[in-house]
Amino acid sequence: MGKNSLGLDPKLYEYLLSVSLREAEILTKLRQETDRHPASIMQISPDQGQFMALLVKLLGAKKTLDIGVFTGYSSLVVALALPEDGVVVACDRDPDATNIARRYWQEAEVEHKIDFRLAPALDTLDSLIAEGESGSFDFAFIDADKRNYENYYERSLTLLRQGGIIAIDNVLWFGSVADPNDTDKRTIAIREFNQKVYQDERVDVSMLAIADGLTLAMKK
Repeated sequence: MGKNSLGLDPKLYEYLLSVSLREAEILTKLRQETDRHPASIMQISPDQGQFMALLVKLLGAKKTLDIGVFTGYSSLVVALALPEDGVVVACDRDPDATNIARRYWQEAEVEHKIDFRLAPALDTLDSLIAEGESGSFDFAFIDADKRNYENYYERSLTLLRQGGIIAIDNVLWFGSVADPNDTDKRTIAIREFNQKVYQDERVDVSMLAIADGLTLAMKK
């Protein structure tokens, strides 16, 4: 979520994009359509997407999770970065927004790489664990309902291999996490989640000030 990195001067952000962003035409097209969606603020920024694609390539990933699809930018940018035999298990329960996603996956000719599950994400993750998929995923991206972040994180950690990475979006929550007077339930949930990951000895962790904050947790 977030159109540009939190607190970054717009002119500097535009410069950053001008000398670093190599966005595929299909991604630009999807992003522009999503900008017209009533919930467009849920879209990840293009530089964040490119960073995730680079991570996927560095990991040599073949098997990934996308928890919170929306209109499909995160799934698409990862699918484009995966090898031909790679797969994104994409989890969402919104048929309307994901119809946009599916149209772009098809247009980009990566639909065969995306295993879309239209269901509550926790149900999908629990099913994968029950099917013996624990320890088999390389990368997971979490960008769904904030009050379930801890649950998504725990399931993702179970499903990830050693050395796999979980990327968690919106960990700065528009700066609200640093405001002790903000008692919104989502803000509290993210604040508590950030502390949990920071103290979790099962992972190596780094929080980045990209977009609305992105935490990377690598499974030891």
